[in-house]
Amino acid sequence: MGTAQAAAPAPGPSSASSSGSSGSSGSPGWSASPAASVPTASGYDPAMVGALAASLGVSERAAERRLDREAAQQARLDRLRTAGVRTDGAFFDGDGSLVVNAADGRAAERIAEAGLTARKAERGEAALDRIKAALDRAAATRTPSGVTSWETDLASDTVTVRVNDRGAPAARAFLARAGGFGDAVRVVTDAAPAEAQQTVYPGSRMTFGNGPGYCSVGFGARDSAGRPHLVTAGHCVDSLPVLLHNGSRFAQATHSRFRLGANSVDMGIARLDAGSSIATAVGTWGSAGNIAVRGGNRAAVGASVCKSGATTRWTCGTVQGYNVTVTYKDRNGGPDTVVTGLGRSSVCTEGGDSGGAYISGNQAQGMTSGGPISQRCTGAVNSPGSSYFQPLDDTLSYYGLRLDTN
Repeated sequence: MGTAQAAAPAPGPSSASSSGSSGSSGSPGWSASPAASVPTASGYDPAMVGALAASLGVSERAAERRLDREAAQQARLDRLRTAGVRTDGAFFDGDGSLVVNAADGRAAERIAEAGLTARKAERGEAALDRIKAALDRAAATRTPSGVTSWETDLASDTVTVRVNDRGAPAARAFLARAGGFGDAVRVVTDAAPAEAQQTVYPGSRMTFGNGPGYCSVGFGARDSAGRPHLVTAGHCVDSLPVLLHNGSRFAQATHSRFRLGANSVDMGIARLDAGSSIATAVGTWGSAGNIAVRGGNRAAVGASVCKSGATTRWTCGTVQGYNVTVTYKDRNGGPDTVVTGLGRSSVCTEGGDSGGAYISGNQAQGMTSGGPISQRCTGAVNSPGSSYFQPLDDTLSYYGLRLDTN
């Protein structure tokens, strides 16, 4: 293992440097799709049926019947179009009936004969698409900051513009352009601006919005109000940076107990952005599929444990101890930092792995903290080495969080 002074935290957004933490280079972020679900007897994906039933507040059988009805109506519309019936857009109303814009009286008759609801719209899909295209061109000239989105809305027969800041200069200019189309454009207020949505897997690479370096993603958890957080190594987020995955923001660091040059605990958390989430399965960089997180029970000393990280990817070993205190050296000549409450393992790590997820079986264990400065892993899963990790259960307890499980 070497002496405790042989490990150090990494630069990331702070000035520290570590073998088990952020670095200037590393492997691309890992992503993968979960295994496909087995279709139900009706042929629908069971996960999709379950989600639909929950959102509608009905049974899964009722959700399947709704899907059947929608498919049957869509098939009738497809046959009408194939037969040359002139339609101008269609949508399902709140009752699940397919409403079809008819281009003329004869088309309306054919639509009704097919058992669908015919409507003669004032504008229709083609006209709305032209208005939408004009607004797209306006946005290409000047980004309309303060405007969340705009879209053709067949049900209201308008182009709907959603605005979160009407006072922004660019928003005012865009709305003035939209106002030229009269009541064909409907403006509504949005509570918040839009942002990219993504699911980030534990072990994948994360970077910082305010500087170089990178760390690895830990586990997802929720507070008592149900708000989602990322649990990570404290030294990765000690300056409370914005966190990015594959170049897109997904979280804002909010707390860290790590302070360079002071007695520290290497735990920290970040608040996830709306629409972003941490997967409840640890990515293994293609080595072992996705490992479902079923709980966070602490493994006994001697138990097998593996870690996923952005530099050394999927490496395994055993738990060798808990309640370990380490003096981390700073490569850049800064002060030493004493870190208490760590676990020790024979898992090999390098710079950039910090924050990455440790798991034993299906039980989440913690996040990479550090390791010997000169350590180099072989690339094999069982590469000889050593590392320190911040136990997950201590972190969850301190911040009052509940682990997200599969």
